[in-house]
Amino acid sequence: MPSREQTCGSGGSRELSAPKLRHDTPERAGLDPGELRHLVEEVHDLTTAERPWAAGTVVVAGRGPVIAVEAAAGWAVRYASYDPTTDTGVELPPDARVPMTVDTPFDLASLTKLFTAVAAVQQLERGTLGIDARVGAYLPDFRAAAEHGVTVRELLTHTSGLRPDLPLYACSDDEERLAMLRAEPPIGVPGTYTYSDLNLLLLQHVLERVTGRTLDVLVHEGITRPLGMTATGFGPCPGAAATEDQRRPWAKADRGMLRGEVHDENAWALGGVAGHAGLFSTGRDLAVFCRTLLTGGSHGPARILGPDFVDLLLTPPGLGFALDQPWFMGELAGRGAAGHTGFTGTSLVLDRATDTFLVLLATTVHPRRRPSDNRPRAAAATRVARAVRGA
Repeated sequence: MPSREQTCGSGGSRELSAPKLRHDTPERAGLDPGELRHLVEEVHDLTTAERPWAAGTVVVAGRGPVIAVEAAAGWAVRYASYDPTTDTGVELPPDARVPMTVDTPFDLASLTKLFTAVAAVQQLERGTLGIDARVGAYLPDFRAAAEHGVTVRELLTHTSGLRPDLPLYACSDDEERLAMLRAEPPIGVPGTYTYSDLNLLLLQHVLERVTGRTLDVLVHEGITRPLGMTATGFGPCPGAAATEDQRRPWAKADRGMLRGEVHDENAWALGGVAGHAGLFSTGRDLAVFCRTLLTGGSHGPARILGPDFVDLLLTPPGLGFALDQPWFMGELAGRGAAGHTGFTGTSLVLDRATDTFLVLLATTVHPRRRPSDNRPRAAAATRVARAVRGA
């Protein structure tokens, strides 16, 4: 079993050859260099305002096997704390700040859900899991889900009726947290979409029960190691970009300025490995992930899924992935684009119609969380869509 530090990019061996995604010019990728130049400028500008959208950003974009854009701007660590009396961040001295680089890992937040979904579909391919099987068949001790007939498909499509989340962070120990999850019934109408972290938490328990392995091992052994994604793994991840000065009342726990520890309070309470949050990664590693799905589940000599099972992931309504959502996909949405966002400021989009991908990582919660503004994500995706030649 790999150590946490190894899965976060501080070591670990590549048992397969490195991925074949390569850097090249926009022209070689079939992308307009002017549009991509504007993309980089606009993403940079997101970090420079008096109240920036993010303290720091990384953008990676490409088409086919080519990374045509990889750029960083701003700071991985800019603030020492947040001052609620002035509603501003307390800036570190310039020599104490940490510049953002393209190699900086980010707390992925809900992008973790995509890896949990892929791990689940891998079990579908192996025949150890049924897409329409009832959760109770695998987790009879999760009595509420069992009694209400919740299925694996409903967990993956957010149609189980489970509420968005639970205050697991307020429980005194793991046994109390587990008891809360086991007793939680659906409160919505089954089949109706309600985005819920609980779906992926239950799916984590299903996967761990049917495989006898923990989620961090499943992700490492089944996804990141074969793809050579050595900078991706569950934390702690000491070199990651900072997130939030996490304090009540704006947060759910008093933890201070966070860097390298999972931001999500429930994932933190669960030890940092959770089906809905907990992974750290870099823009380049996520580009490999996107490219693997765009090519039908293979990258270089590595194969993590067969094409039919990638289709299952990315065919409406999508399993774990959001499909054709203009609010963060901009003009890439419309022909089957897939992706997700994360609360800390992360997002990715892959579009099979144009064979393009966009990874935009940002520290939008540094020094503290604010209402979401997804316009920069949509604008970046629109730049990529407009850069496609011959689409």
